[in-house]
Amino acid sequence: MADIHLDSTVLAALQDVMEDEYPVLLDTFLADSEERLRLLRLAEQATDGQGLRLAAHSFKGSCSNMGASLLAGLCKQLEEVGRRELLAEAPELIEQIEREFAIVRILLKSERQRYRR
Repeated sequence: MADIHLDSTVLAALQDVMEDEYPVLLDTFLADSEERLRLLRLAEQATDGQGLRLAAHSFKGSCSNMGASLLAGLCKQLEEVGRRELLAEAPELIEQIEREFAIVRILLKSERQRYRR
């Protein structure tokens, strides 16, 4: 697995802890992330710095928990953009987040297929 996008050590630890529920965790993260991306876009369209900060913070946490550190780092940058109300920077960062999530989604779906028992 591409460690730049997903930390295989984190995924292995999650697999150990979650056991048979591991695929459910992957599915939940993917569905959750789609909703978080939607909230990021809505906050950006509404020029809502606080909403952007909160949505980015929430997404950052779940990405960190799943070992998607590059994605978490982008969310951290976006969180700071929202905190400082630098909303002109938001669209480009959201695009970067969407591109990185597209990669993470493919990798996690592949991970899920690999895990099938």
